[in-house]
Amino acid sequence: MWSCRSSVPPCLPGEPPSEMRVSAKAAKDPGSGATLPEDSNMAWLVQPRLVNDPFSDPTLLLDFAFARRALLFDLGDLAALSAREIIRTTHVFVSHMHMDHFSGFDRLLRLNLYQPRTVHLIGPPGLCDAVAAKLAAYTWNLLGPNSADFRLIAEEWLPGAPGGRSLFAAQEAFRRRELAPPARTGRILLEEGDFTVEAALLDHGIPCLAFALQETLRVNVHRPALEAAGLPVGPWLTAAKQAMRRGAAEGTEIAIDAGRGVRLEWLRERGVLRAGPGQRITYATDLGASPGNVEALVSLARGSDMLFIEAGFLAEDGAMAARKNHLTAAQAGGIARAAGVVHARPMHFSSRYAGREEALRQEFAAAFGAAA
Repeated sequence: MWSCRSSVPPCLPGEPPSEMRVSAKAAKDPGSGATLPEDSNMAWLVQPRLVNDPFSDPTLLLDFAFARRALLFDLGDLAALSAREIIRTTHVFVSHMHMDHFSGFDRLLRLNLYQPRTVHLIGPPGLCDAVAAKLAAYTWNLLGPNSADFRLIAEEWLPGAPGGRSLFAAQEAFRRRELAPPARTGRILLEEGDFTVEAALLDHGIPCLAFALQETLRVNVHRPALEAAGLPVGPWLTAAKQAMRRGAAEGTEIAIDAGRGVRLEWLRERGVLRAGPGQRITYATDLGASPGNVEALVSLARGSDMLFIEAGFLAEDGAMAARKNHLTAAQAGGIARAAGVVHARPMHFSSRYAGREEALRQEFAAAFGAAA
């Protein structure tokens, strides 16, 4: 389930209650499980989906439904993901290296081993050593210069400090090579034309990172306008949306097929392409409710369209949550409310509450100010 302080629910597969669903005229967004109205101008570049149930390993898939690409926030159990989804993943952002946040490394490695591609892992200090230790557990005598050019690049981040960066290449039997640290600005971990990924440092007894994806601009195709213009659905629409997101000139020509093209300004004037503010998706897990943690997370999550946040304990067990550096459901809901997020989804419930899931959701919803 999810909680919401807005009249428009998030597009999450199988989750919204019937009274909060979009109209019956909705169309399916392939590959994402998300349901979008036919006349919506609010389609998302990225579709977020928790990989596991709230009592299992927390991992968030961020699926670029039309770009054959995905990101992961955390690297817990990946058994629920298809091979296709894992092979689409280009970047993995690791909060910390406790087992329930890092055990999916082996499946990620196994499915990519014979693919000529690079996967980036970005996380807190110690990540490069953790990747090296994982790889050292296996025997790589069958790998060599003729192997598929699969590479892992592990990068560490701390605010205001250069982090470690290591390359592990299959053609070199994953021998570790140190690289120069990347140039980064502030809390930005990854910056591309369509989006950025930011981080905040939290305290879980060890350094733990929270992450936020910020879309540059939200662009959608208005289907009735497209049909009225007599234009076909096709890959050219992706190119048109990308051009709008990167701020291309109005006179930019978009090729529809070998014999036809259309100007970006014409698509805007006819209402075929509609733009709005880009969505923000924040993910935070494994943190205590210290003032420093709350301040850092509220800053990162402020105004998010979606916040995925741990809510592991009931308030009656607040002392235990504090000892373990975790949040209660009420504390998590309070953070979501303070950050002014539109939608919030509690996760990472303690197994001690098996059979009491609804109690956690109710405490979260009461603090957030929304129906669970």
